Amino acid sequence: MLKLESRIAVAALVLAWAAVHGAPAPALAQTYGCVPASPADTTGEPDFAPETDEAAVGPMGKLHHLVVIYLENHSFDNLYGWFAGANGLASAGLNNTQRDLAGNVYATLPQTLTSPFPGDLPNKPFPIEAYVPAKNRIPDLVHRFYQEQAQIDGGKMDHFAAVSDAKGEVMGYYQTSGLPIARLAESYTLCDNFFHAAFGGSFLNHLWLVAAATPRFEKPTRAMIAQLDGAGNLLKDGEVTPDSFAVNTIMPMSMPHPDGVKPSECLCIRDLPTIGDRLSERRVSWVWYSGGWDRAMAGQADPLFQFHHQPFAYFARYAAGMPENVKHLKDENDFIAAIKSGRLPAVSFVKPLGPDNEHPGYADMVTGEKHVIYLLCMLQNSPLWKNTAVLITYDEHGGLWDHVAPPKVDRWGPGSRVPSIVISPFAKRHHVDHTLYDTTSILAFIEKRWQVKALNSRDLRANPLSGAFDFAGSGASATPEPDLCSP
Repeated sequence: MLKLESRIAVAALVLAWAAVHGAPAPALAQTYGCVPASPADTTGEPDFAPETDEAAVGPMGKLHHLVVIYLENHSFDNLYGWFAGANGLASAGLNNTQRDLAGNVYATLPQTLTSPFPGDLPNKPFPIEAYVPAKNRIPDLVHRFYQEQAQIDGGKMDHFAAVSDAKGEVMGYYQTSGLPIARLAESYTLCDNFFHAAFGGSFLNHLWLVAAATPRFEKPTRAMIAQLDGAGNLLKDGEVTPDSFAVNTIMPMSMPHPDGVKPSECLCIRDLPTIGDRLSERRVSWVWYSGGWDRAMAGQADPLFQFHHQPFAYFARYAAGMPENVKHLKDENDFIAAIKSGRLPAVSFVKPLGPDNEHPGYADMVTGEKHVIYLLCMLQNSPLWKNTAVLITYDEHGGLWDHVAPPKVDRWGPGSRVPSIVISPFAKRHHVDHTLYDTTSILAFIEKRWQVKALNSRDLRANPLSGAFDFAGSGASATPEPDLCSP
């Protein structure tokens, strides 16, 4: 692991990258709207979460640590469709039938030539593990801004196969009872009405997790701009909307940064507040922990390190070489070290490295679930556990079908349902929470607990996970907590 002094020195890599592209770092920043922000005043900010007086926030003050484990690309029905008591596949009704773009019902689920699934599957959900074990990978599926809206089809949820490059694979599901984390969901709280905040993929939804907003991209190249017809239908896909909002994957200007990406096609946001800013203003400690971060910052990124899964890298305040980069953006190994030392921040975001994040195409279910169990085991075996809550959720649906139409809030979303599980001594036990949430509910919860102001109207209106906790009753029933270390 890189020493702190080495990580501060990584600013030299930024200068070297800029030199390769024929411009010094300040010139690149001026040209592409990435003028570094002045370092925030963090004088006196603690390195770990302080004990909090309950009088400020009531019984909620018993919670000293929130850990958000942010996994990848699965819809609710894909993983928890057969969870007892949840709004799952048994409730799908007519919403489980797929149609072509002309409105005709498919006789059987269409498949690609390279699909691992047979071409004569009935037009309804099917068990993935009948053909591909959960320990093996399945092909990736398209999950982009305009495509998800077309798949949702005004709430009919019937164009997932027609719009997908994976065709009928969208209707596959895993046997819920076989998922390692499902055992824990049975003991704590599973949220079955939780939607990812914005249509599309990981890039946009990671930004919504920390900023609850879609960034502008003022100077896109022509090739980057999507084209729509008069009715709003997609004619040519792109990373940027016709009115200059970044919605599909764009790499950050700051490191870590993949090789071969033109500076003109990189994004840096300088004018959106983040939950990190809000917490720092209140002297509340927080860290974004990412698997493979130190190697990526050293220019030796793991082949499955996902640069666009690092949302704070898009903000000038947290750019490479800035003091707050070193303070708040760290390696997942540092998360484990913080648990062992008992100095965990008040708010921790944990982003596993590619092999551990469950993303179809390059990761499998079993490896990712075992990695989460390992992290939970570390927490439960530490003195921190009695004051900690863990939220396990997914950034977006990954192109996989769900039968519940998302609510209509604004032009950005929400998108489809994703699984979300609350595990904590304060979580309601053996509970399915049907309350309406989306990703911005995580922000609303942080804002309520640590008394920080909302970023905008989306998180201000979001329900702060009110149905998942029982702080007044100490959370749990008399039933002993399960051993989180068990396989």
